[in-house]
Amino acid sequence: MPLFSRFLTTVPWTSVKQPRRARGSLGAALLAAGLLAACGETSRLPPGADEGARPTLLPPVKSLVPTVRIAPAKGWPEGQSPKAPAGFQLTALARGLSHPRWLYVLPNGDVLVAESNKPAPPPGQEPKGIKAWITQLVMKRAGAGVPSADRITLLRDADGDGQAELRSGFLSGLHSPFGMALVGGDLYVANADGVVRFPYQPGQTRIEAPAIKVTDLPAGVNHHWTKNIIASRDGSKLYATVGSNSNVAERGLAAEEGRAAVWEIDRATGTKRLFATGLRNPNGLAWEPGTGVLWTVVNERDELGSDLVPDYLTSVREGGFYGWPWSYWGQHVDERVEPPRPDLVARAIVPDYALGSHVAPLGLAFSDARMPPPFASGAFVGEHGSWNRKPLAGYKVVFVPFANGRPSGAPVDFLTGFVSPEGDAWGRPVGVALDGRGALLVADDVGNAVWRVAPR
Repeated sequence: MPLFSRFLTTVPWTSVKQPRRARGSLGAALLAAGLLAACGETSRLPPGADEGARPTLLPPVKSLVPTVRIAPAKGWPEGQSPKAPAGFQLTALARGLSHPRWLYVLPNGDVLVAESNKPAPPPGQEPKGIKAWITQLVMKRAGAGVPSADRITLLRDADGDGQAELRSGFLSGLHSPFGMALVGGDLYVANADGVVRFPYQPGQTRIEAPAIKVTDLPAGVNHHWTKNIIASRDGSKLYATVGSNSNVAERGLAAEEGRAAVWEIDRATGTKRLFATGLRNPNGLAWEPGTGVLWTVVNERDELGSDLVPDYLTSVREGGFYGWPWSYWGQHVDERVEPPRPDLVARAIVPDYALGSHVAPLGLAFSDARMPPPFASGAFVGEHGSWNRKPLAGYKVVFVPFANGRPSGAPVDFLTGFVSPEGDAWGRPVGVALDGRGALLVADDVGNAVWRVAPR
């Protein structure tokens, strides 16, 4: 059991007194969050040391209470917006959305936005206890406590000015939707519990047809609820991400069946198989344009200190095992996991490229020649930002240059300014995508906006 879990289950919390006015209220929540925010250690690595193909890995930090450093979610003040690089123009494709998480660009240039958040747990499976309570407080303070709109909205910018003049409720009644993929006349949506299909006609602004189930995906408590999908080049397969149901299998290995993985789904029949495993929480999926290889970004484990473990960008090998929960970054054993599995650790694949510890990479999109140098060849990554690292990390969109189908240099800041000088989160980037004109779109789930960054 992780040290934090052991701490929370052994402290006599019934004897911990709360201020009378705070008891059972938001005041109690903020008090607990404030106490936790004072806990933990500060990063000891110089900037950039936890990035690249060979990141520096310090020994794990063992403590009863993990590092907690939250950027309180505030939203954008009047007159403020993210900062784009020189030579680029920033516009808000849309504002006033409800927790926009993921983006998909249709062939005609329309943009689909999944407005979504974590689903309510099934009856009788609600997480209980002080750890669940504190986790809920932390997520609420970080901007993840809003209810899920459970819809997909269509945005259309017909005149090309970078601002959508048409906003339409495209699909509703979904279950924490996230990933989307269009194959021919079939639009696939990844809900928190499975993949469904809808008929689609070019130019359509709303779908009324009922969902057709393609396949179920592991759900239940859903510690990591986001499910992303991408279609194969020939359209015969779908690939779906499923995150773990815990930090390091503290719920038991049975709760991780089929999780921390990328699934391959036969589009015609809905049958599926595990394509790659040991990926704690994969999200973005993209085909590298030169080689046709599938890549993903992965959120690694917590409670080992501010400098462990680096989140990463990696190619996804068929049949590959990437270590979780028994090891990280190849053969670095996580001693918290019982029983040990040295046989699996021995074959754990070292990821291709570290993005930094706790940056929370979610969005992934490969660039193309419509972007000017030095952003024409490489991967854009939306880093949602840390809640358990000192100092804060992520909260930006970075660009990882590629050459010959592989990362070829250090990450370059592309879209920044999401954190205020006081340490508040004005926004948090999630999904990224190139639109029909080659500009980068960024979903911002705290700023409730979709930003468009275009070369001038």
